[in-house]
Amino acid sequence: MRVLSTSTFFEQKWLVTRVDATAVCPTPGAVAFTPEVITWYMPKHIDPLFSSDAFTMLEVYMGIDAKRMDTEEMAARNYSVLVTEAHIIVEIPVGAVGGYFKSHIQDDQYFVTYSIEPMLELLWIEEVAHEDTSYKVLFPITTPPMARPPQVRNYTPLDTVPEQAVFVLELGTFNLDVELLNITFPTMVLTVAECNARGFNVQEQRSLDNTLKSFRMEVPFSDPVVFKERRAEQGVTTFTLQLIYGLVVFPEYAPFSHSAVVDAVLLDIVPPSVTGNCDQENFHITVDYRNQDPFFVVLVGKRLLNHELAQQYLTEGDADFTITLPFSSPDAVFESVHPSSVRSRLDVALLNPYNNMTIKYFSLACSFLKTLTECFSNGTMTALAVKVESAPSLNPGQLTLSDPACGPTYSDDRFAYFHFTVNSCGTTRKFINNVMLYENEISLPDELEVKLNGTTSSEEEYQLKVSCYYVVNITRTLAFLTRPRDNEHFAEIVTGRQIVRMRLAQDASYNTFHQEEDYPVVRYLRQPLHFEVELTRSSDPKVALVLDHCWATPNEDRDSRPRWNLIINGCENPEDPYRVVFHPVVADARVHFPPHVKRFEVYMFSFVEDAVEPSGQVFVHCDVVICDASSPSGGPCSGQCVNQDNLKR
Repeated sequence: MRVLSTSTFFEQKWLVTRVDATAVCPTPGAVAFTPEVITWYMPKHIDPLFSSDAFTMLEVYMGIDAKRMDTEEMAARNYSVLVTEAHIIVEIPVGAVGGYFKSHIQDDQYFVTYSIEPMLELLWIEEVAHEDTSYKVLFPITTPPMARPPQVRNYTPLDTVPEQAVFVLELGTFNLDVELLNITFPTMVLTVAECNARGFNVQEQRSLDNTLKSFRMEVPFSDPVVFKERRAEQGVTTFTLQLIYGLVVFPEYAPFSHSAVVDAVLLDIVPPSVTGNCDQENFHITVDYRNQDPFFVVLVGKRLLNHELAQQYLTEGDADFTITLPFSSPDAVFESVHPSSVRSRLDVALLNPYNNMTIKYFSLACSFLKTLTECFSNGTMTALAVKVESAPSLNPGQLTLSDPACGPTYSDDRFAYFHFTVNSCGTTRKFINNVMLYENEISLPDELEVKLNGTTSSEEEYQLKVSCYYVVNITRTLAFLTRPRDNEHFAEIVTGRQIVRMRLAQDASYNTFHQEEDYPVVRYLRQPLHFEVELTRSSDPKVALVLDHCWATPNEDRDSRPRWNLIINGCENPEDPYRVVFHPVVADARVHFPPHVKRFEVYMFSFVEDAVEPSGQVFVHCDVVICDASSPSGGPCSGQCVNQDNLKR
């Protein structure tokens, strides 16, 4: 604090009057600065103003520009006042309302300061004199210069042809006391007015709170001030713009400058066209690059179309290629689910390989007919839940029916498959005219839903209603009597021939299978393979099919080596870390006799043993046993070994 004391004497005959006055003002040392906050330390006990140490502070007020503020105004501006034993501490955010910024130039560099004039009003009483003392102090504060180097932001779009392209540049940010005078190019100097007359469209942009500004400019690639360099071997042209901004700070008229070099790389081709359509199962995306070399890479969904993906999806023409992708592919996303259809979308982007900018973006969404719920006459239901785009954090394996104990029979990162009876898992029943309606709901358990909403508040709640309708017919009573037969009939032992076939399903629903022309089918390590072994051309309900041994070989010879065992004596291979999973079979429109069918799932890791990595094609073989289900004779006919721990829920 700086103290100024004065004494004034008034003399009269036989009388002298003295008036003492003291002024105490803060000094710059009372302020501390950070880039975000100004802190002013005001002593609570100002020695020249106190006659003793015994006093009581009655009131402390803060203000700006000699105007007192209430607590609501201070809170709105993020001001704070703290009274301690030794100090009254005032904190003001740099840039807060009530102050102002000023521009400064040092060695052609741009700096800013922030100035504000806070005020403190104190009222105290001294216990000895019993007199109130009021003290008001106004303290102008200016921060040290803070460097604010301008930046040129390049908003140039690169998804157009060079003849139509423009550099879109924005220089900023500055205080309102800065003006743009001219711009220097390699061959000329142009004022702002001359730039606009040339078509550069120089504009001043203000911030939303009207406290900052920037300068925006558009320069066509075709203008002579832009340097062009064509790289024929790469099929691209580089456009370079060199410029120096000439600026000035008012009212001091302090000049300064900022230089920049920006460039852009454009393909020397007409942008390709992208079209698409859908059939019942697939997306078809056609890219026409118009008899030019395709200087771009393709992004399918979130994956680049590399050689491996191209072998699966790509069909090439003379000047175009077509991507054919199943709607259920991981590269597509499910937008919504309906009772008898799924809406799926495929996003395709063509990217510039040199700067990764988008040349062309195309999105195709279609609705595909899909039976998500199946109802069977034996009172069982199946339902397929699909992960949709609006629930990106959903784990389908955590979905349940209305009864949280009923989880999916099978699940992966995109699907959950449920199989249950209509009198279980919280299924409700009601009658509507001549129809009996069974309903259930697939969703996350309450505790998981609460946890998910707590971490991703914007994610939608997942709920899928499934229902089955049964026509209610007239109930009839049928009486019957039984009596023992006079003799038992025995089947005559004869020889015969049974036909067994093994097929690879496209997914866990076992509704569609790969055809002969699909083989060999490409799969990755740890990707599931769904096999079905079926006894065909047999209508004997007493016959059961049992898998005895199943194994894989690197060629078509079933006796070749090496050999990877999958099923041994009807059970999964205990030495395989990724064991076989047996799936139950229920009757439906295709399967009339479930004992005639066996289904199992293996992972590609199941084919790795003793660090021997198979290469090329892999062939799967099985030995089966056909048994009399009514009188099993032991051995393989005692039943298929199923490890319950491997059944998926």
